[in-house]
Amino acid sequence: MTTFADGQPTTSTDLIALDERWSAHNYHPLPVVIAHAEGAWVTDVAGRRHLDFLSGYSALNFGHRHPALVAAAVEQLGRVTLTSRAFHHDQFGLFCQELAALTGTEKVLPMNSGAEAVESAIKVARKWAYRVKGVPDGTAEIVVAASNFHGRTTTVVSFSTDRTARADFGPFTPGFVVVPFGDSAALAKAISERTAAVLLEPIQGEAGVIIPPAGYLAEARRLCDEAGALLIADEIQSGLARTGRVLALDHEGVRADLYTLGKALGGGILPVSALVGRADVLDVLRPGEHGSTFGGNPLACAVGRSVVRLLATGEFQERARVLGAHLHDRLTALVGNGVEAVRCRGLWAGVDLPAAGPSGRDASEALMSRGVLCKETHERTLRLAPPLVITEPELDRGLDALEQVVNR
Repeated sequence: MTTFADGQPTTSTDLIALDERWSAHNYHPLPVVIAHAEGAWVTDVAGRRHLDFLSGYSALNFGHRHPALVAAAVEQLGRVTLTSRAFHHDQFGLFCQELAALTGTEKVLPMNSGAEAVESAIKVARKWAYRVKGVPDGTAEIVVAASNFHGRTTTVVSFSTDRTARADFGPFTPGFVVVPFGDSAALAKAISERTAAVLLEPIQGEAGVIIPPAGYLAEARRLCDEAGALLIADEIQSGLARTGRVLALDHEGVRADLYTLGKALGGGILPVSALVGRADVLDVLRPGEHGSTFGGNPLACAVGRSVVRLLATGEFQERARVLGAHLHDRLTALVGNGVEAVRCRGLWAGVDLPAAGPSGRDASEALMSRGVLCKETHERTLRLAPPLVITEPELDRGLDALEQVVNR
């Protein structure tokens, strides 16, 4: 085994073997071992550079090691990193205020992972249904969409329609009604007097960047208003400039009662998530009913505040719009030429590969060999989500590689 002077393995083969031997096999990564990253580029242990076309599933919207975010983290590391919520700290209230202002909401509940934000939304919606709406105790329902992805906790996979996410993890948490995504009639039929909330991704990322029909999200808002239910938008992947707006729901001119945020909120530096929304809804929580030791910690708040400052300029939303239009044009030209269909919103795309072409995994590995990293979802769809700091020539370089792969 090739090693460093301190006895550590150095080659990709040895490091991957170490992963396989000592880690649980809950992922199937591409065979690349990243050792350094900056902007839109990552460098593997052999010194080969790759364009990042995945951005950590949108956690790296601002690229790797954005200077402003690193500076905020380093400065806070020199002061205080954790207090727990047993005490106040000087970053917490400012983070909540600034994030609420950015998103046009009234209150903030900071957490860590996206799944925690979704779990928080479920708990808040249920308590609101019992305490405010008057739903009989223990009977509240939340309507969700098929092909959703909201995380992998036991409660969340209880309403997943992905067999891999569910198999062997039951018994499942009750209280969820699943309807087809984009089907307003099915949504209307599913809502009842017991409905606490409708929980939707404005764009389904894991499903392949699925954009609902025009008017669907507005109709969801209308149906919730009519039934006295909450509308919860999961913007963990779609939010914070990825689609060209602060929130993907903004494209539809629709406001949710609650939003879940994550991924890019931590700037690619550490996990930061939040549930944001109406004060009268979040105010149903009382001390001791919900919490997290690390949620809203000083380091997370300092980085999150820096993320908010970057988004407040509008620069990254504009980059996503302009480069997203270029991405859409380039991908649309491939339809019928190695690509079956594409869906784009901002700098985010789902690319469906025909049955006669390479699988999503094969295409991802072929792109990796050409110095471009992305990842398939399901069997025949590639997800493209380059960092918003990418330049047009860099974007074209990646798309040129994609064209070579699908046309080979």
